Amino acid sequence: MSILRLRLRDQRGFNLIELMIVIAIIGLLIGVGAIAWGAMIRSGNETAALQTLDRIRTFQAQYAAKNRGKFGNFDDLIRNSGLDDKFTGERPVVNGYIFTLTVEEPTSSRPAFYSVNADPQVAEGVTATGNRHFYTDSSLGTTRGTDENRPAKADDPSI
Repeated sequence: MSILRLRLRDQRGFNLIELMIVIAIIGLLIGVGAIAWGAMIRSGNETAALQTLDRIRTFQAQYAAKNRGKFGNFDDLIRNSGLDDKFTGERPVVNGYIFTLTVEEPTSSRPAFYSVNADPQVAEGVTATGNRHFYTDSSLGTTRGTDENRPAKADDPSI
């Protein structure tokens, strides 16, 4: 029996300080990883928003070619041009971005016009879905963007 007690006494384990240090290191790694993960998600959302604006510009050109120069709203583009069903409604939220489409009918003095804004659903803070705001319209061949916390417009720099 005394041999068993001696063996148990000789076994060493981790003390509380060592365990707390290991837990602190793991917490630090998780914190850094979470920040990097959030930045990666924001970057992906911004890239998806830019690609979506390019597709909307293409779909609007196809729609106008079939409808005597008139542009369509999101529902028209879903029905006739192949835009994804996620864009149903007036201000759809897709991949963390709110898309706003404005369409103006042609008049005798000016042609039809459309503009599209893509703004982050949450623009600031840890839960931000994106940091950049984007804009395109029927008179532009590119997408405009801004890092300021406001909707982008036609006179912002090109992306």
